[in-house]
Amino acid sequence: MSEDEPAKKEGVLYMGIDLGTSRTSVSASNGVRETVESFVGYPKDPVARKLLKKDVLFGAEARKHRLSLDFYRPLEKGVLKFNESGEEDKNELRAAQHLIQETIRLARPRKDELVYAVIGAPAQASIHNKDAILQAARETVDSVMLCSEPFSVAYGLDMLDDVLVIDIGAGTVDLCRMHGTMPEDADQITMTTAGDFVDAELTKEIRASHPEAQFSVQMIKDLKERFATVEETPSPVIVSLPVNGKPTDFDLTKEVRTAAQRIVAPIVEGLGRLVATFDPEFQDRLKNRVLLAGGGSQIRGLDSAIEREMHSMLGGGKVIRVEEPIYGGANGALKIAHDMPEEYWEKLK
Repeated sequence: MSEDEPAKKEGVLYMGIDLGTSRTSVSASNGVRETVESFVGYPKDPVARKLLKKDVLFGAEARKHRLSLDFYRPLEKGVLKFNESGEEDKNELRAAQHLIQETIRLARPRKDELVYAVIGAPAQASIHNKDAILQAARETVDSVMLCSEPFSVAYGLDMLDDVLVIDIGAGTVDLCRMHGTMPEDADQITMTTAGDFVDAELTKEIRASHPEAQFSVQMIKDLKERFATVEETPSPVIVSLPVNGKPTDFDLTKEVRTAAQRIVAPIVEGLGRLVATFDPEFQDRLKNRVLLAGGGSQIRGLDSAIEREMHSMLGGGKVIRVEEPIYGGANGALKIAHDMPEEYWEKLK
């Protein structure tokens, strides 16, 4: 460490932010760790504003009152939404800006501190989308850096050499091949067979087997987060859903497992592409160092299911589930923020 480095860092609050489709998490150098559902809402009219006594609501509170709000989920498939002409939707961009502002506020920076943030984005987010994320951050942070979400997970665990990372979010599954350097485009794959995909598949399964059941998108998401499993002999999943207004119990064990199982094969196919294009001498080492991260990694039995599929399709594999799926990306991004030299930061002010 040079003599002037401590002075450079004085008065700076470093943050790692995992900006997700469903949930946004932050880890800060002051020890704060917080997470908020990636929902933003604005009262629809004076009556709603009188009821809610706020101009903007976030997370679970916004979801709870969404019928009274202009309700936004500004991140789609892990990136900011665009309108039909391919330009940023101004309302979605405003919601994203407010979401980032709320995330920064949750980290409790002092008024006299500069905010340096590393923000995780999907592995193959386009330049267009990365620019939109920078624009959304511009009003809130002093300096910013973007990194791929699976890279930040690996960096936080010091697993930087011959590792395959699977980062399962709501919008995307990001795969990243680590081999001791910054990953390039060829080392990364982004797929949309993630949490929202499981929700859609579960919806199809329930409608096919129980067309009389009534439910919302959020009810399906809650059901998945509580019960999702790919275990070969899962515990029964008994759920109460309304039928013409009357709560009715349904056995959804088969439907839940079937929907969750559908993400396994695409993940292993993606891993296979990353292995097949790697140096043959190191392919076995790569297959036996697979890191499973992200909120979707909490599906019960998923690590074992991916291992079984890898043995079938790739001749072997070993999967390690991260201990902190919610904060793995944010923790790694914070570590990157601490380690990066001054010249790598993009100044926004």
